[in-house]
Amino acid sequence: MSKSIQDVLNIIKEQDIKMVDFKMVDINGQFRHVTIPAENFSEDTMKSGIGFDASNYGYAVVEKSDMVFIPDPDTAVIDPFCEIKTLSMTGNAMIIASPENRPLPQYPRNIVLAAEQYMKDLGIADTMMILPEFEFYLFDQVGWEVAPNSIGVSMDTRQSYWNSAVEGRGVVVPKQKAYHIAKPFDQGYECRSEMCLHMKDAGIEINYHHPEVAASGQFEIEPQLGPMSKMADATMMIKYIIHNTAIKHGKTATFMPKPIYGEAGSGMHVHMLLLKDGQPVFSDDNGYANLSREAHYFMGGLLKHIASLCAITNPSTNSFKRLVPGFEAPVTVGYATSNRSAVIRIPAYAKAPTKRRFELRNPDATCNPYFCYAAILMAGLDGIKNKIDPHENGWGPYDVNLYHLSDEEKAKLRHLPTSLDEALDALEADHGYLTVGGVFPEELLTSFIKTKREECRELAKIPHPAEFDRYYNL
Repeated sequence: MSKSIQDVLNIIKEQDIKMVDFKMVDINGQFRHVTIPAENFSEDTMKSGIGFDASNYGYAVVEKSDMVFIPDPDTAVIDPFCEIKTLSMTGNAMIIASPENRPLPQYPRNIVLAAEQYMKDLGIADTMMILPEFEFYLFDQVGWEVAPNSIGVSMDTRQSYWNSAVEGRGVVVPKQKAYHIAKPFDQGYECRSEMCLHMKDAGIEINYHHPEVAASGQFEIEPQLGPMSKMADATMMIKYIIHNTAIKHGKTATFMPKPIYGEAGSGMHVHMLLLKDGQPVFSDDNGYANLSREAHYFMGGLLKHIASLCAITNPSTNSFKRLVPGFEAPVTVGYATSNRSAVIRIPAYAKAPTKRRFELRNPDATCNPYFCYAAILMAGLDGIKNKIDPHENGWGPYDVNLYHLSDEEKAKLRHLPTSLDEALDALEADHGYLTVGGVFPEELLTSFIKTKREECRELAKIPHPAEFDRYYNL
């Protein structure tokens, strides 16, 4: 149920709220926030907004950086991690203009809304439903240093196989054998259950949580399907809850795609389907895997643009340490049913017409979720508009394990980028499908690519501990 401004004022009064916190999103998809005393909050706050400097968020040049943040009352939730009772809201950034303010096109939440409107204007669908899967690690200890005289990182998880010789530990999980393992080996259970309860209090319904494959503290929480714009907000809140609940339990959480060498990486597989007037667009009893032509064209758009999408869905150099063969991470451009080696997997268990869908398996949670989901939608819509058939383009269906093909057979296939630099090259060359309809501003993509290029250059300059192991005594 939608909340009004009066509903928010009632919550403040009835719950004896002391502070109102406004959470904003920077270009990297990280929360920033500003807090005001609850007695200063009024209807005018919701209409006039809170001023902020957008240049510090990565969106606007300094000369045009003064913006206002307009809270969305639907997002109002009591923050469980504040000792002083605090009501939290997110919302949209606006450009200060006369006679009235207008949306800042670069702001992530506005881009998701623009992508949804573009979809409606095309008449293809009116709702995109998505379900992101959240894989993450919980560590008991982590530390790193990048200094001229010391470069390194260390982490520990009590249940990890590397603690088998530590006196008093005893309960450890063998390497890569943690999938769905039960107590006492599952030492993150209580922490995850509390995370899920906080998510429910925030209006986010959860399907389940469980241990993932990696023995060193890897877990998954899966929410239920929801409309794209709401799930973008939910993604931010889920990450916020996971990080803060971990700290409360004396642990630390990371969504880094590949924090541990030799263990499974963490992705954020995105399930998706389209609805029009409440009816499924992707369902067809006679289609491959019971999917319609529109569903196949949508997959065709994703597969055509997958290299450039990777710059947005996998925007860290660490992302590409996960996208390697051998760990159920996708490396091949293709689609199939129940096949985790292809970048698009059609789950065989989704049999109901309203649940028939597919998942894109390459994204990870280092992405800005608003950019990620909007870009996925725009690529898919491009596929439907241009009738890009994935089968006719030789992208499947692949009903074999693509990891087990011969080198000769693998050479015939398209593969995902192997580095962030390669993905950025693709985005530079292929982004027209994102800017159509004014959904992704050209200046945002230019700024994003420039920032990420510099990130790649800086990280490439830093010696790696593994290089000492390989080259020190040559």
